[in-house]
Amino acid sequence: MSDQVPENIQKAFTILMDLPEVKKGIDFILEDHQQTIKDQLELVVIKSPSTLEHQRAARFAEMMRELGLEDVRIDDRVNVIGIKKGAGKGPTLMVEAHIDTVFPMEVEIIPRIDPDGTIHAPGIADDTRGMASLLSVIRAFYASGVAHSGDIYFVGTACEEGIGDFLGMKDFLRDHQGIIDASVSIDGGRADRLSHSATGIKTMEFKFFGIGGHSFGAFGTMANPLHAAARAIAKIADFQVPEDPKTTFSASIFNAGNVIGICSIVQEASFSINFRSYDPVELAKLEQAIFKAVQEACDEETARWGKDTITWEYKYWEDNLAGRQDVSVPIVQTALAAMKRLDIQPDIREYGSTNASIAIVKGVPAICLGSGGESGNAHSTNEWFKPDGAYLSPQLVFLTLLALSGVEGHTESTL
Repeated sequence: MSDQVPENIQKAFTILMDLPEVKKGIDFILEDHQQTIKDQLELVVIKSPSTLEHQRAARFAEMMRELGLEDVRIDDRVNVIGIKKGAGKGPTLMVEAHIDTVFPMEVEIIPRIDPDGTIHAPGIADDTRGMASLLSVIRAFYASGVAHSGDIYFVGTACEEGIGDFLGMKDFLRDHQGIIDASVSIDGGRADRLSHSATGIKTMEFKFFGIGGHSFGAFGTMANPLHAAARAIAKIADFQVPEDPKTTFSASIFNAGNVIGICSIVQEASFSINFRSYDPVELAKLEQAIFKAVQEACDEETARWGKDTITWEYKYWEDNLAGRQDVSVPIVQTALAAMKRLDIQPDIREYGSTNASIAIVKGVPAICLGSGGESGNAHSTNEWFKPDGAYLSPQLVFLTLLALSGVEGHTESTL
């Protein structure tokens, strides 16, 4: 890997690793490990469904202020934003972890800790661990006294998950257009994971409409919108999509009728579908195939009874483009060089569905680094996190940010 990293980046890290303040920051993060676990356990029990992050945002803002960040505020999207001013004229960076989860308010969150330190709780890793890592990085900057050149925005982003549609990141970049020169996200898995390109994502809801009536008395006199929706899903289920570029689809939230009206032919039915691809062409092809399947399903259900017409409509919950950023770009090479200095063997996941995707598509150099430790069962109530070696993530983020920013009087930005 050293042969791949440009000479200027290698030189920057040689200098950085010899600076006492940089060593102090890295050592501090190791010593701070238990505090990050405490932060994680405090934050995870503050419920924060996407679009309903206000309570967790308020506490995260308090924590940022307590650590000394300047101009800490919560914006209209409920992003938590704080700034650490640079000592010179380096690039302006942002580093972020998302504060929302996929779990509704009614989900109970009571962390359970095994004898080996494994923590079980919904959201304990995704992305509460990223938030805890972010706080450790802030503490390391202040504890080390390192004079980074550029300003750094530390952000807890709202609305990353599901129907949130990455709106926190989108709004932040819109509000700071032309200001942010590069972005680092902390999200998802071990410290060795790095993604540098954007997976295209679309989530859509389809609704089907009919006349509706009694399941016995009206049988045969009208088409059934629920049957049309089921026909559409059956057609989609048989789609063949490429493994490379990876392309996926998953129907969910099938909805029609109610228990009280169980003896009815429904007037309305719906389903949602999430589909993704590394390739924008494949994503567009899949979208058109889904539209075709829905129309054919309505036509078939209409023709089956010949009495009335099933109609349909749709809306987007998410509509995000795919985008590629080559592994050779400076921000990726900087992160890889930082991994080498920390003896981390990189696990490059070229594409990802993270806030970094939004920056990449907008032309802002961006990467997503893992939040540290071991974890599993994300997006389920059985989610778990094992903190072994979790400190490597904030160490990696700290070192990467320093290289990207530059250290006043010692190194220039690797960007």
